[in-house]
Amino acid sequence: MRSRYTAYVVGSREHLLRTWHPRTRPAELTLPTGTSWVGLDVRAVVAGGSADDAGEVEFVARWRAEGQSGVLRERSTFARRAGRWMYVDGVTP
Repeated sequence: MRSRYTAYVVGSREHLLRTWHPRTRPAELTLPTGTSWVGLDVRAVVAGGSADDAGEVEFVARWRAEGQSGVLRERSTFARRAGRWMYVDGVTP
C-alpha cells in the first residue's frame, strides 16, 4: 500500500502497473497532472500477514490541486501472487 502511494507521489506509472493484479490491471494508466499527494493515513488492515494470501487496507490519502485540497478514502483489496502483494481493487465510500 505504501509503495503504491509513493508511486502516485512521484508519478511512477510503471510501479503502479507492476503492482496491479493482472486480472484487474487497466490496459493503460494516466496519472492526473497538477495533483500533489500530501499525506497517507492507514486506518485499518485486515489480514495480509505473512501466512495470508489476501488482505485489505483502509486508508485516507490527502491531496492538493489548483488551490484546492481534499481526501481520497478507499478500502483496497490485495492478493499475494508469486510471493508479492498485488493491488486487486478498491471501494470508495
